[in-house]
Amino acid sequence: MTNKNKNKKRRARQAKAPAPGGVNEARRERKEQARQARAAQRKRAERTAFVRRAAVFSVAGIVGIGAFYWLNRAASPRAVPQAAVAAARAAGCSDVSRPVGDARAGDHVPEGTPISYAQKPATSGQHYGSQVLPASPDAYDQPLGSEAAAVHFLEHSGVLLYYRADGKGAVTPAVVDALRGVARRQPMTVAAPHEGLPERTSVALAAWDQLQTCPVSITAGQATTVADGFAEAFACTSNAPEANAAEDC
Repeated sequence: MTNKNKNKKRRARQAKAPAPGGVNEARRERKEQARQARAAQRKRAERTAFVRRAAVFSVAGIVGIGAFYWLNRAASPRAVPQAAVAAARAAGCSDVSRPVGDARAGDHVPEGTPISYAQKPATSGQHYGSQVLPASPDAYDQPLGSEAAAVHFLEHSGVLLYYRADGKGAVTPAVVDALRGVARRQPMTVAAPHEGLPERTSVALAAWDQLQTCPVSITAGQATTVADGFAEAFACTSNAPEANAAEDC
């Protein structure tokens, strides 16, 4: 083979051969591209996982808030059962009504502040924030010591079953026992004598800004049905402004 042909073959091989370091450079470039692709894929996966976690936490938060609201939401006032309405009419009781004379506010005032109630028994008005009638015991033999504490109890969605215990217009022991029985069964309901009931009123059923009165002629059976219906309508309900503070609901 001539020198001329040898030189041609040498030049052809040199033209085909990669430049020094070219193979390693191309390999490094491919590895870098693969690394970047893996990093991008990992970031996409992390973003997807973050979005999913955020969605789960959001749903859980909404459910939790809803459950908290539901558990702490007081029931709406109910209609007085028809049996109680019929018994009240038969006994000569009044309809359930909003009393006239007392402000329908529930302002807490410092203990010792003079308070007077135009309506007897009081169903709303100012009272001491530091005093509230407890839900237990559910019956008293003597009049309640503080009408302000009783009003505070009504503000917490309580129901009070008052009765005249002595003198003209006093109810029978059977009626007293009937009211005490209702107080035992119904939540946030207390039975007690009241010395200041108006003339011709022997039983007075009180909730926050709600009142029903009955005459001395009411029987024990009628008292049970009327008082049960009244308590079912108002005890532990949002009829009262601080129903969620009730201790016995």
